[in-house]
Amino acid sequence: MNLANLLQRAGRSDPQNAALALGTRPVAAYGDLARRVATIAGRLRERHGLQAGERVALALSNCPESIELLFACWHAGLAAVPMNAKLHGSEFAYMLENSGARLCFVTSDLAATIGAAAKAMPAGGTVVEIGSADHRKLAEGEPAEIATVAPDDLAWLFYTSGTTGRPKGAMITHRNLFAMLLSYFIDVDRVAPGDAIIHAAPLSHGSGLYILPHLAAGACQVVPESGGFDPAEVLDLLPAHPGSSLFMAPTMVKRFTDHGSEGDTRNLKTVVYGGGPMYVEDLKRAMARFGPVFVQIYGQGESPMTITSLTRAQHQDSDHPDYEARLASVGRPQSVVEVRVADGEDRSLPPGALGEVLARGDSVVPGYWQNPEGSAETLRGGWLHTGDLGVMDEAGFLTLKDRSKDVIISGGANIYPREVEEVLLQHEAVSACAVIGRPDPDWGEAVFAFVVPREGAPPDDAALDAHCLEKIARFKRPKGYRFVAALPKNNYGKVLKTALREMLDES
Repeated sequence: MNLANLLQRAGRSDPQNAALALGTRPVAAYGDLARRVATIAGRLRERHGLQAGERVALALSNCPESIELLFACWHAGLAAVPMNAKLHGSEFAYMLENSGARLCFVTSDLAATIGAAAKAMPAGGTVVEIGSADHRKLAEGEPAEIATVAPDDLAWLFYTSGTTGRPKGAMITHRNLFAMLLSYFIDVDRVAPGDAIIHAAPLSHGSGLYILPHLAAGACQVVPESGGFDPAEVLDLLPAHPGSSLFMAPTMVKRFTDHGSEGDTRNLKTVVYGGGPMYVEDLKRAMARFGPVFVQIYGQGESPMTITSLTRAQHQDSDHPDYEARLASVGRPQSVVEVRVADGEDRSLPPGALGEVLARGDSVVPGYWQNPEGSAETLRGGWLHTGDLGVMDEAGFLTLKDRSKDVIISGGANIYPREVEEVLLQHEAVSACAVIGRPDPDWGEAVFAFVVPREGAPPDDAALDAHCLEKIARFKRPKGYRFVAALPKNNYGKVLKTALREMLDES
């Protein structure tokens, strides 16, 4: 079934319900949005000559039109290629060329960048700016019928963040996204008509994927007027939108918690967080500030938002003897996937053993766009090889240790940066940190920490050494520290450890 049917159903059943809002201002009801999307879909095929299965690039800062165009693509039987607004021009050019998109929509703030990058598009490729005459004309005419698509037809070409090498285009199908949607309702949260999701994170990524369950339930999609994440703005929006949910990266949760304003959060129903390690100390502070609203998900572009989840109830089960360990975990497998931990030969390991996390199920993509070698390697044996190292306990709770490439091997012993980072963050003078391996002539690698101090008196090396020695084995203690104002991050908030290694190489 075409994903666009979700919107058409909502347009028929709840036509007056608010579908889109910009800040506190309603933009469209479901009936109007469904008609407009059907009309735009027809014009995409007629005016731009696009055929079923072709790709349409969306180079958009967060805006209501992004949601409208996403569903118009699906309604027309086309595949969307959402691209993060913070990408470099060369990254836009690569994605436009690799995807073969002949049409790209752009917001005005990106028009110049995309104008240059569009040279990589196929001959005759067209760029349409939001709000232009060409864009407005797409809403003129008669609504089109929904295109028939197969479950395994491409819906969303999701480019990986590309922290190393070129990003790969994960081919997310209609089947994959329906599986994600169902798993949201089973494993993550309930949504009711009249609820809302505030899209403060990029719509090209996790927040955009969560358009689907909220639209299917008849909730309102709210885009902040800034188009991004500002803690004060989000707090100001909450009173206007009952039953609000947000998707946040852990770094956003930390900023939200650190925000000094005691805003009215009674309408904050759910915060789903994921996309990087959530440190236990940060999570405890967030729960103390906002209450029982948190749910964690672990997924990848190759299994969008759908590998494991740590539920709201599990976040609150403080009487359980394994409570602390569970807070440090990413929860249990979601209902539409199988998850296991395997050794280097892909053999399943027993509970408590460390190995690579593998997953398979209807949420797992069939491969990468125009990359058969990468597809075969990542999906060998029919299992998604995540590249993440983890341990699963007897009850099925998965605890991630690190990316396999980030493990530090010192004197033959494996040291997992996250364990050291968790300890450093317990020091009152540490605001953020990242741990990497530094080449060492005697030990192979030595533990090195980049530390962002809290305001006030920063810690010194001796204070951090003493703190670590109270918490972890001596061989895991950092052998060096560098104090920095901020950690380098990619467009999705993940710390770029490759950049940290380069900083060490240059010193």
